[in-house]
Amino acid sequence: MIEECSDLLPGFNEDGLIPAVATDLASGVVLMLAWMNAEALNKTIETGQAWYWSRSRQRLWHKGATSGQIQQVEELRIDCDQDAVWLKVRVAGNGGCCHTGRTSCFYRRIVTGSEGQTLQRLAPLVDGDDVYG
Repeated sequence: MIEECSDLLPGFNEDGLIPAVATDLASGVVLMLAWMNAEALNKTIETGQAWYWSRSRQRLWHKGATSGQIQQVEELRIDCDQDAVWLKVRVAGNGGCCHTGRTSCFYRRIVTGSEGQTLQRLAPLVDGDDVYG
């Protein structure tokens, strides 16, 4: 059956969370995958800024509150099953998103070769000082 209802009915998992993918509004680049609980989703809708649930700290997390990398939500979508959300955002501050200092958390590509799998870094640090060379 095709689900076409107009009601927002998020399908939170057994931990009360829903995955949230943030992409850059201008470039479409995937910035990060995080989790939201009902409070984080509601605060995101109410404020227009991204709020997440930190699984490691077990608390609400206003993205960029300490770093200045606030994610201004320009569009918020939910998938067909209402069990995943997609945020199209503009990032304030230096444009960083990842705790490693990069614009995206998805900065490594998996490369396979004769010696197995390796990771190839694709994005430098926002400030240009890549400690990995």
